[in-house]
Order: sequence, then structure tokens, then C-alpha cells
Amino acid sequence: MKELKLLGIAGSLRQKSTNRGLLRAAQANLPAGVSMDIAELTDVPFYNADLAGKPAAVQRVLDQIAAADALVLACTEYNYSLAPALKNILDWASREPDNALLAGKAVALMGAAGGMGSSRAQYHLRQVCVFLDLHPLNRPEVFANAFAGAFDADGNLIDDKLKQLIAEQLRVLADKARA
Repeated sequence: MKELKLLGIAGSLRQKSTNRGLLRAAQANLPAGVSMDIAELTDVPFYNADLAGKPAAVQRVLDQIAAADALVLACTEYNYSLAPALKNILDWASREPDNALLAGKAVALMGAAGGMGSSRAQYHLRQVCVFLDLHPLNRPEVFANAFAGAFDADGNLIDDKLKQLIAEQLRVLADKARA
């Protein structure tokens, strides 16, 4: 069986963000036969149909999405919704002919935020996924409270229960992507 390739995309641009920490934890807890890269969005400009071509930073991430068998989206929560950086790269990707980069692709959603751990933003992201024909997992859901001791000062996940939940989510994602 060929190696399954995942691409992690964090909505937060901060290097020490807890959402990037969730993606690092995902990389460290992959099932056998699965690899995962993490996209860098800090230099991706806002989508603008007036641009004559795709900026190099956009093309780099679109190439990563094209090479991925499935996506892992770490959805931070800004004002009860998903972060602009995450929505922006999905907007760029959706402009490819026939939605070829996204249509039918399996997706795992996870997120860290206050209180309910980005649940509101993830449910909003699920609405976006419907239009983009992305197929998010229903279970397990990963909601991490970013301020309850699950992360260290550098945004790294230190909670073993959350690590196990992420490992389970990745196993389910791998099965769905291979199906």
C-alpha cells in the first residue's frame, strides 16, 4: 500500500500558536504508512481576482494541497468563526478549475481556543466544507481548551489524552482517505 500523504493547515499564523501545536502533535502521532507536511501561510496574500497570476506563496501551498491525499485543518477561533488565514487558503484552492484540489478530499478538523476549544469555528468550517465538497470526519472531534494547561509556553501539546484523541482521529482519517 502506498504511503498516505496528509497536509496540515493551521488557521493561526503565530509560530507558537496552540493550533500549530496540535498539528505538531498530529505529526508525532501518525499511523503507520502515513506522512504529514504542515503548510506555511504567513506569506500568502488575500485572495484577489484582480491578480494576473498566482503569487509564489499561493502556488506553493496549492501544490501541497494537490499532493495531499487528505487534509488536517487546525481551526483557531476568532470572534466565533474561523480565522481569515485558513478561509483565505481555502478560497484560493477553490478557484482551481472544477474545484480539483478540494472536491471529495477527506478532512480532519481540530482546534484550540478558549472555553469550548474552537467548537463554534469548527462548525462554521463544516459549512464551508459543504460548499467546497470537502468531507470532514464526523468523529472523533478534537476541541482543545488552549488555556487549561494542555499546552506549554511554546504552544506544544502536553496533554496525553488529547494526543491519544488526535492519534485516533488520524487513524479514522487515514481509513477514510484510503476508502
